[in-house]
Amino acid sequence: MREQDIIVGLDIGTTKICTVVGEKDGDKINIIGIGTHPSEGLRKGVVVNMESTVASIKKAVEEAELMAGYEISDVYVGIAGGHINSFNSRGVIAIKGREITANDVSRVIDAASAVAIPMDREIIHVLPQEYIVDDEPGIQNPVGMTGVRLEVKIHIVTGAVTSAHNIVKCANRAGLNVCDIVLESLASGEAVLTDEEKSLGTALIDLGGGTTDLAVFYGGNIRHTFVLALGGNNLTNDIAIGLRTPHTEAEKIKKKYAISGTAAGIGNDEIEVKSTGGREPKKLPRQILSEIVTPRVEEIFTLVNREIFSKGAEELITSGVVLTGGTALLEGICDVAESIINQPTRLGRPAGIAGLVDVVNNPMYATGVGLVIYGARNDGDRKFRIRDANIFNRIIGRMRRWFKDIV
Repeated sequence: MREQDIIVGLDIGTTKICTVVGEKDGDKINIIGIGTHPSEGLRKGVVVNMESTVASIKKAVEEAELMAGYEISDVYVGIAGGHINSFNSRGVIAIKGREITANDVSRVIDAASAVAIPMDREIIHVLPQEYIVDDEPGIQNPVGMTGVRLEVKIHIVTGAVTSAHNIVKCANRAGLNVCDIVLESLASGEAVLTDEEKSLGTALIDLGGGTTDLAVFYGGNIRHTFVLALGGNNLTNDIAIGLRTPHTEAEKIKKKYAISGTAAGIGNDEIEVKSTGGREPKKLPRQILSEIVTPRVEEIFTLVNREIFSKGAEELITSGVVLTGGTALLEGICDVAESIINQPTRLGRPAGIAGLVDVVNNPMYATGVGLVIYGARNDGDRKFRIRDANIFNRIIGRMRRWFKDIV
């Protein structure tokens, strides 16, 4: 295997660290290694204990290295958390009747990116949505066309500088170079959405442990992103409180027995629940789980639906909703989403890959696989190959490139 053919995705989640190793084989990507380890040191997608996070990363990477037979050095890292904000912008430049070049495209994106953001925030992505040449909209690549005016609509994703710094620093301390930081919902979309869904319009909801990430795709590009600081851990906490059981036991019960929505079909099923303080285990009807879990799931989808409507994106999601992430495995959750968002809903699993397909055929690996696909498509632009000593120099340099008209 050549080093340049190996792409590694590192999903640093609230509940698990996942490392996925992919090998480029022409236009195909073979998954050749995967490693997971419980995440210790993060809360709602943000690092709160660096040493624990570094230890978890090392264990997940070692497991993937053993399976792939390859020593991992460069990774694409996912980022999420309540600190993520996004907004749309637009810019325009004069072409003067000549042929549009790649340099013109860069200039118009720079013009659209010249917006004021606080100095404590970092631009993570600048995503072109569409180009407009002489009032002709919907153009995906204007290079080679002739016009007098070039306009672009872009989507800018920003995050807290400190949060991005801590994610990169944890990876560096684990002995890894970070090629790029990628918004997790963008990565998940690469893995679970078809080109038709991205074109027609789809709402991707990534249900993680600490956060729920929304990405609205339309016309092949992202139109809106949103991060909600609620996720599967909130369900686990509700179960622990409602059943008076330890948190670790509540997590096991959630994964094995929890059902969202109507409790039809579970009949008089009972589950054994361990009690706290050394008390005797008790048996409770499984229906109680549905009564505990469903209100929280409904709250999450109601808040996501409110965000979709507040941004006027409800008309863009004509092909429906796709749920992914570990919490999406909850029984009945697609029915709850469909009833609240009022759109056809399906479960999204990683697709368009080869190799260890059976191993990663699970929504919980969507972000890790998506990071590999994203890395394969953007392998020529490795912006974050850094070490701790020059992280802030890189941040300032990157801002200067985007805001060269201001700095």
